[in-house]
Amino acid sequence: MILNKLGNTGIEVSRLCFGSLTMGPFQRDLTPAQGAELFECAFSHGVNFVDTAEIYGTYPHVREAARLKPDLVVCSKSYAYDRQGAEQSLKKALDGIGRDYIDVFLMHEQESEHTIRGHREALEYYLEMKRKGYIRAVGLSTHYVACMDGALKHPELEVLFPLINKKGFGIADGTADEMLERIRSASALGRGIIAMKPLGGGHLIGEREEALDYILSLDDCIDTIAIGMQSIDEVEYNCARFSGEAPDPELGDRLRQTKRRLLVQEWCEGCGVCVGACHNHALSIQNGRAVVDPDKCALCSYCARVCPQFTIKII
Repeated sequence: MILNKLGNTGIEVSRLCFGSLTMGPFQRDLTPAQGAELFECAFSHGVNFVDTAEIYGTYPHVREAARLKPDLVVCSKSYAYDRQGAEQSLKKALDGIGRDYIDVFLMHEQESEHTIRGHREALEYYLEMKRKGYIRAVGLSTHYVACMDGALKHPELEVLFPLINKKGFGIADGTADEMLERIRSASALGRGIIAMKPLGGGHLIGEREEALDYILSLDDCIDTIAIGMQSIDEVEYNCARFSGEAPDPELGDRLRQTKRRLLVQEWCEGCGVCVGACHNHALSIQNGRAVVDPDKCALCSYCARVCPQFTIKII
């Protein structure tokens, strides 16, 4: 597995970052022991970096991962906006993963310069905790080009975690080319770049090879790429690709045959935009959120393209 420096932080991370969202209660709902099997497989191929977040519900899984690999690099994220909330979030992370420090701690899903400013009190707390040794690097995650513009003005944000894929699925306010321009600018300034959603939340699985070719071609400005994995086959396949090797063709065949479904995340706000975009009338709003009829769903991804909160995924 290829290892890279995460910007100027001094932290060394594997080119493949194991995203833990997909194994948690929002998606596959694996037990920590089941998650540990996947982590152990990834670690055997040289993966040393795991991504989680307070909202994911996967701290027990990451705790098992850290037990298996004591030098594991861990990134987590929080929506906290004030000092009290930030303090609670950091304590929950440290207690959850069973450590007295965390490598990377981010403000979760920031939208613009305005939201960065609105979370300033939390950010100041994280910077204080960095000075005291409880956090190694501070930054933010985002689906917004405008937020990357804002982050470029704040050198204290050492690690940026933007959404980028070949079709721009999930970028809330721009195109893949526009996001890539900001990523290149941030990387040139020494910011650590963790890319998210290279497969568009599952919507580019049918174009897996091309999507991975695209994201792997950006190694001049992206340090590590987070991908959620739910099976040993996915771990083996991605580890091969990210190590520059050709995966076993049987792996690719099995992954192509894996049955997929449309998932609407619990934080859906029920705006109804997806309903109007569904040509198969598979979506409706019930009890304030979108609901899918699997018998009508064609897995075309048209609904995900218009979802303003990126709550619709194919898994």
